Amino acid sequence: MTARVSLLREMVETLRPSPLSAEEALPPLMVLLTIVTGLVDAVAYLRLGHVFVANMTGNVVFLGFAAGGARGFSVTGSLLAVACFLPGGAAARRLVARAPGDRALQLRTAASIQAVLFAAALLLAGLAGSEPGASSRYGLIVLLALAMGVQNATARHLAVRDMTTTVLTQTLTGLAAESRLGGGSGGGNGRRLLTVAAMALGALLGALLLRELAPVAPLGLAEGLLLVVCVGAQRASVSRRRAAAAGAARARGGAG
Repeated sequence: MTARVSLLREMVETLRPSPLSAEEALPPLMVLLTIVTGLVDAVAYLRLGHVFVANMTGNVVFLGFAAGGARGFSVTGSLLAVACFLPGGAAARRLVARAPGDRALQLRTAASIQAVLFAAALLLAGLAGSEPGASSRYGLIVLLALAMGVQNATARHLAVRDMTTTVLTQTLTGLAAESRLGGGSGGGNGRRLLTVAAMALGALLGALLLRELAPVAPLGLAEGLLLVVCVGAQRASVSRRRAAAAGAARARGGAG
């Protein structure tokens, strides 16, 4: 019972972190970005020719399969995804450097760029319909891979514990290694389980929306989540600056 309570407490603290937390308001926003990953890779894999735009490991493996003669994989799509993911990551590194010390502002900047790219993808998906042609598929891969490159690099820079937003291998490894079965304390597994659940939820919603509607539906939901991240990160940044200014004013008053 104690272990379950600890897991639930960690989940709640991730979704509603203390204002005094060193991670500020970032964890719940990273959960939303993890859902975005599930949504967008559902679209990419199920509608854009069995490619990934967020998880590049899959594309590298697919290229190996195709080189070995396996059918059903898009060499062009996988190569295009990797080629666009990389400059997205490089751009993100330069973007976050413009707001040194303000992690929330860094996240807002990156999410804003993503939202613009997703808006373009939404327009293209709406024009393409439920079964995009080759040119539309490649255009969507370009836009979405760029956006997810930005997200991956930003998450790497922010380094919020166990919240990469895209790659779950290390998260699952930590879940197993830190479990009581593995001889660990179980610490942090509430957050890890929440992260895995967020990815699965995004993929589930993406698949359902694709089946019932069209690619524009999961992309629209992802766009909405990105806008929430932008607003949340902006509010966190403003709150941080106000708190810093109030602290500086108190320090000056005490010195006087």
